[in-house]
Amino acid sequence: MTPTILRSLFFIVMAGALMVGGWRPGWAAGIDTSGLGIIGRKIYANECGSKPENLITWNRGEDFISLGIGHFIWYPEGRTGPYTESFLAFARYAAHQQVSLPKMLAGDPMPGCPWPDRASFLSARQSVEASALRDFLESTLVLQTRFLLIRLERALPRMLQAAPRHRQSEIEKKFYQVARSARGRYALVDYVNFKGEGIAATERIEGAGWGLLQVLADMDPKMTLVSAEKEFAAAAERVLIRRAHNDPRPHVRHNWLPGWQRRVRTYAAP
Repeated sequence: MTPTILRSLFFIVMAGALMVGGWRPGWAAGIDTSGLGIIGRKIYANECGSKPENLITWNRGEDFISLGIGHFIWYPEGRTGPYTESFLAFARYAAHQQVSLPKMLAGDPMPGCPWPDRASFLSARQSVEASALRDFLESTLVLQTRFLLIRLERALPRMLQAAPRHRQSEIEKKFYQVARSARGRYALVDYVNFKGEGIAATERIEGAGWGLLQVLADMDPKMTLVSAEKEFAAAAERVLIRRAHNDPRPHVRHNWLPGWQRRVRTYAAP
């Protein structure tokens, strides 16, 4: 058997192995506008309280602005930081989809955030520039949702690489079992948007992470396709309870955990 034939057989076998319940790599790009709208509205409610003004935020103590339902990071011009700048990646994606961008994003390469700090942004919240940016974000909720789903699926190989080799196929199977339904896709993209992938060594307390990888690993491997969303919600709650109790700060358990629990319980809600 020639190397070419062997290579072809390998890709055929891998494609079959990745198919679970009718879903396979590439599903994110194929979800229709209606499905994206349902997922996007739920994330919009979770992240922004469904309020347009919350599509642009600059939190205290942070040196970047957060935009859209994905809280895409945008650093001021000439600045970088420890987190990945994701807003310009979304803006380029939107431009590729023939969406008109605000004038502030004109240029190649696209510029940095026009406000140098939080105080400058707050004083300009009602400016023409801020309004144009807010309108752009409000009009692209569906596109943001598709972008988040594509980014989620592309993150899967990184999560698998970070997992123990003997658990990689199990975790991958769980991912696609959850992803086979609209509710499951919402759960996956909302959780990774909420708590991250779980692969950064710096995101550990007492040696335990709390990202999507840890939730998938915590799920019962004997679950059925019918119970996948409920098991994902239950595993997410277990992971977050552990994260809160490992944290030495009391307010994490008393103030933050109840909200986290309410959020992940929506993953199993009808």
